[in-house]
Amino acid sequence: MYDAQPEPQPAAAQPPPKPATHRGHAIVITSGKGGVGKTTTTANVGAALAARGAKVALVDADVGLRNLDIVLGLESRVRYHLLDVIEGKVSLEDALIRDKRSPTMSLLAASQTREKDDVDTEKMRALIEQLRDHFDWVLIDCPAGIEAGFRNAVVGAQSAIVVCTPEVSSVRDADRVVGLLPHSLEPKLIVNRLRPHLVRRGKMLSVEDVNAILRLPLLGIVADEPEVVMATNRGEPIALDPRSQTGASYRSIAARIVGENVPVERPKTGFFARLSALFGGR
Repeated sequence: MYDAQPEPQPAAAQPPPKPATHRGHAIVITSGKGGVGKTTTTANVGAALAARGAKVALVDADVGLRNLDIVLGLESRVRYHLLDVIEGKVSLEDALIRDKRSPTMSLLAASQTREKDDVDTEKMRALIEQLRDHFDWVLIDCPAGIEAGFRNAVVGAQSAIVVCTPEVSSVRDADRVVGLLPHSLEPKLIVNRLRPHLVRRGKMLSVEDVNAILRLPLLGIVADEPEVVMATNRGEPIALDPRSQTGASYRSIAARIVGENVPVERPKTGFFARLSALFGGR
């Protein structure tokens, strides 16, 4: 006689899978040297992303030489800074400054009186992770050079933007930085301060000349126009000016960052740029 088999029991009900937590994406904006427009790029790309409805955090990682607050016109509102948060003196919420034009964009300023070596690299990584929990995009304005400030700015990023001007020294320094970036960051290139009339006369490197050396995916080209300096001095990102061709360049960069298939157009300058602006950029 066979032993009686136990009655099969119904399988225990399994809890539904938890939805994946949305994490923002952190991008470090870097270059090989100072003065190529990293901070202006950070402010304008951030403003363009926020204008699309994204929640954006801008982090000034240039401890001791902060400028991102000035470019955004927020210098009078800085009470706390990045190191205050890292050292536990204030909460992240208290240190973040909401932008006056873009309610979905916030700034975390750097300290003016501390040194880059004061930043603990692992605490910086944790801070960027915390920001990714609350924002769609975290843009990190990297200091010039390749010392401690560079390492701290890169540590929490998932991708990188390299800003380069069409000058031999800038290209050489950018190439060095690209070699120091972790391969996982997959850097993309913005050629900044291009003067098409000088390129045509052979007095400035072309975009093709720049990328023959750097060999990076081209994220955008920004012309060297006086309106950029004027907007920066006013603390008003030019990306928010619908009449500006340079602003349109930053808005196109933001579109490519979020994955839209937008072709990279050569900037117009001088008379043709002003004429185009009069007719809505057509």
